[in-house]
Order: sequence, then C-alpha cells, then structure tokens
Amino acid sequence: MVVKNDIDALLVLPRIQVQNANAISGPLTWGFPSLTAFAGFTHALNRKIAEHHDLNFSGVGVVCHAFDPQVSSPPGRYTQIFHLMRHPNDKDGGTPAFVEEGRAHMNVSLVIGLSGESLFDGTFASENPARGITNDVTAFIEEMAYTMRLAGGSIFPMQKPYVMLLPSTESDMHPLTRRISRRLLPGFALISREDLLADHLGQLRQHDPSTTGVDALMDMCSLAFEPQGEQESGNAQWEIRSKPGWIVPLPVGYGGISEIYAPGEVKSARDSDTPFRFVESLCTLGQWISPHRVEDIRDLLWHYDAQPDKGLYRLINDNSFHSATQKED
Repeated sequence: MVVKNDIDALLVLPRIQVQNANAISGPLTWGFPSLTAFAGFTHALNRKIAEHHDLNFSGVGVVCHAFDPQVSSPPGRYTQIFHLMRHPNDKDGGTPAFVEEGRAHMNVSLVIGLSGESLFDGTFASENPARGITNDVTAFIEEMAYTMRLAGGSIFPMQKPYVMLLPSTESDMHPLTRRISRRLLPGFALISREDLLADHLGQLRQHDPSTTGVDALMDMCSLAFEPQGEQESGNAQWEIRSKPGWIVPLPVGYGGISEIYAPGEVKSARDSDTPFRFVESLCTLGQWISPHRVEDIRDLLWHYDAQPDKGLYRLINDNSFHSATQKED
C-alpha cells in the first residue's frame, strides 16, 4: 500500500474524452464506471512508460466533468433502458442475439501519483513549475494513452498532460492543491465515505442487530420518504430523506469466497501460471465532491490494498474530507 509521503509528483491527464465506456459497474450498480477500471488503466499505462523511463505510478484520482449514459425512456415507461447495438447478420443470414451491455460517454481528468529517478535526473525540466511541467515525456505518456482503452471505452483527444512536483514541506501543499483543483473545475471527484456507512450500520443495528452491511448500503442509497414534524398529532409532513452530500454506492474491488488454488488447478482458468481464487464484488459508500473542497490534492488518490490472507483485493482512499466535514458541522 502506498502512502502520501511516497509520492514525489502528480501527473494530471486533463479532460479525457471517452466514448462507449462500460456503464455497468458491478452486480448492484450501473452508471459511472468502477474505480477498478481507472486503476487498471493507470497500471497498464505505467507498464508501458516504465519500459522507457524510471517512473512509478502510485494511486489515481478521478474527476468527472461530464457523463452521458446511453439510455432512454420508452413511451409509457418510467424506467430507462440501455441503447443496445445491432450486430451484423451471422454467416447464415440470421439475426444475432442482443448482448445486454451498458455504455456511456464521459469527460474525466485523472490525477496520478508519481515517483522515480526520472523526476530528478534532468528528464523533466521545470522552467515554470507553477504552470506544470510539459515535455517529451508527458507527450509520450499522452501518445501511449491514445493506444489504450479506459473503462472499455475509446480515448479521444484531450488536453496536454502535465506534471506538478510536490513541495518539500507540507505547508506548501495547500497552494499547490489550489492550483491543481482550479484546473479541475468544473467537475466532481470520487472519494470514499466508509465512515458514513459504518455510522449508518451502527444506527440500524440499534433497532435490528441482524442488519448487514449490504442492508445499510441499500438503505443509505435508496430514495426514502420520512415523516417530518409532530407525528403524534398527525401533522407530520412526508419528505425525502436528506443525505450528507452526493452519496453513491461504489464498487472498489473484490473479496475472496474460496481458498487460493495452485496455478493450473482450476480448469479453464484464464491464466494457468497464476494462483486462482473465486471472488465477488466489494461495494462501499462514495461521495462526489468538488475538487476545491479538499485540503490536500493527494486525498483524491485511490491506492491498491491487497490482503490475500483476509481475502481482500480492493482500492482504498485515505482522505481527511470526512474529518473536515465533521469540524464544519
């Protein structure tokens, strides 16, 4: 697991245009792609860059500027349906079956933590660090990004990537955070709010000790009406339950549901050289916030957290936003 102090710079890939990204983000949710898709893109991009430069990518933050799910509401129906593609006829002239798949167009910016010797060996020249470093390396990163897919979608022209070196003192992080966050506006960033889920689970268990984490997640994200006012007198008004911000269910990885099998022991596994384990999706609670609300831009980064002994393969986001919110309250 990577901590904040292990990061020496931030790489920003601004305003990436993505078409036909996967909009089915887990067995329980649809809409914005899972964060694992962005972490996978970052890891794959790092492998391409590491062949030419000593750079390590450490964590990724996601800021969404626009999101357009490819759905519509047929006449007479309140529910939305995905726009499905009609594939060409098969070799016998028959009509192939539809494959249920959700797509979305989106405009996102990625903030990626950087470390490595190439940051200090003269590869990056910092004539104007306040504006960000853009040189042949960032141009190469941009070129490699165009050859890849993000969340299953095609990447189209984006603004020029840039690198911001982190200051040597924590007191100078605030001005840097202001500069980067202003460039990310208008937009909303995804952060973890496991604290809200844990608090809500505790409240529900006071009334029903058998309540599970999934029950708390579903109740927290549902559109619920609650009575407000004097209920005893019958004058209560039914209103939609207020939420502490833009709260969403968030797939963040996988949890093991079996033991770890030796390579090749499980038939028809995709990779016969890697240990195998059956897993299921892990969900938590997330929140969309404006980037200017964070005190440290590194709070937006999601990092890998693999704990095979506990069966956890997930992303974590160590942010201080919930502490600041509690102080404001």
